[in-house]
Amino acid sequence: MKTRSTVALAMLAGFGLGAVAVQGLHAQAKPPIYYIAEIDVTNIDAYTKEYAPIAQASIKAAGGRLLAAGQNVTSVEGAPPTKRVAIQVWESMEKIQAWRNSAEYKKARETGDKYAKFRAFTVEGLPQ
Repeated sequence: MKTRSTVALAMLAGFGLGAVAVQGLHAQAKPPIYYIAEIDVTNIDAYTKEYAPIAQASIKAAGGRLLAAGQNVTSVEGAPPTKRVAIQVWESMEKIQAWRNSAEYKKARETGDKYAKFRAFTVEGLPQ
């Protein structure tokens, strides 16, 4: 009986320490960074065939995730953008800067700049 009580108490203590450790890790986690781009496309066919696939591959290779992209933007309040919109999520601003400074992305943008004008900004997400 004494052994079972000791094991049960040790398990309970281990569970409690684990819960505290996980909570501490969550508190230290950085919130995600959202990258939003408005894209004024002048040649949609060339943009989607020549630029979009290589840009999307460079985002994925650099650790970003494309959450939404397209021209189907519905206004909830005010006038909707008349341009294409893309939303990405990143771990940090440093990762975004590394991606934008990469040779792969710079090459993609040479193509993209032929078919579109870009406006982009970031916003820090809220801790979850």
